Amino acid sequence: MYPDRETWAERVRSTQVRVQWDPERDLFLRPLPYRSLQLGLTGRATRDYADHWIVGIRDVTGLAHRVHELVRSGDREAAAALLPRERPYPLDAQTAAVIGATTEPSDRPAP
Repeated sequence: MYPDRETWAERVRSTQVRVQWDPERDLFLRPLPYRSLQLGLTGRATRDYADHWIVGIRDVTGLAHRVHELVRSGDREAAAALLPRERPYPLDAQTAAVIGATTEPSDRPAP
């Protein structure tokens, strides 16, 4: 995406939002064949996120413990049924090109 490390480093210094692609994982923490977007925020983006962009916070600790119990007991189907439904984020082609994303829907397997 960048022609050299110096260009990349300058871009990192000049932005408040950093994009990183990490392997998505299944219920057993095995990597899946597609990646998830991870964002790093700095400066004003951090304040905007905390003060303006968050629309709600929900404690899911109990749910995470329940999913973990079901996975450990071997009931993958019940654990998967408790997971929140994920939807692709609508992304325009220009933004997708900047962050290295694809805009085509994927045939992702169920968790």
